[in-house]
Amino acid sequence: MKNHRRILVVDDEPQITRVLRTTLTAQGYDLRVANDGETALEIMKDWTPDLVITDLVMPQMDGLELCRRVRAKAEMPIIVLSVRGEERTKVRALDAGADDYVIKPFGMSELLARVRANLRRTAVDEPEDAGVFEEGDFRIDTGAHTIAICGREVRLTPKEFNLLVYLSRHPGKVVTHRALLTAVWGSNATEQPEYLRVFVRRLRKKIEPDAASPRYILTEPWVGYRFEPSPIKRS
Repeated sequence: MKNHRRILVVDDEPQITRVLRTTLTAQGYDLRVANDGETALEIMKDWTPDLVITDLVMPQMDGLELCRRVRAKAEMPIIVLSVRGEERTKVRALDAGADDYVIKPFGMSELLARVRANLRRTAVDEPEDAGVFEEGDFRIDTGAHTIAICGREVRLTPKEFNLLVYLSRHPGKVVTHRALLTAVWGSNATEQPEYLRVFVRRLRKKIEPDAASPRYILTEPWVGYRFEPSPIKRS
């Protein structure tokens, strides 16, 4: 069954690319493979993937630089594969623009679940829930996948958008770390607090007048975050 979703796999390990090619193609995805970051960028000049899966350590151009280069031009989800499981490496990858991080060796069922989760929009984006949120400085159109702040349109990646939409459904209320992780990344991500820290930081850089002194996304220490679409004006 062909689903026509395009996936670009970037990895210099032939065994990994062979397994991913076989498995993802069998699932109906339109697949292309690159052995390094530079080749991946060449492919993307004429062929735009819906999702990128990249290794972290590669010759010529590593996965971090590839994430930065892709994210500078496009918003499709990026899944990083790596044998390195320490938090600082995950944070570096997420800071570079990755949406998810899978540690090698991984189970194929887990990876396929991550692929599906990153390709589909969360429940807040499904047609029956599509609508327009207008409050305070914000106008969020979940159907059109657009956001405007004080009339200025802001471009967000799918994960950033889903995170903001979920927060916007609970204005003025504290949303716990666990609730956010489950809603945006799935139940398997509840033990990945670094995901939230990085993505909230990324969101603040894009939507806050001053990311160092946030007005819209407020931190509730040890608990979660609170979204204030109509911030109190500071004198």
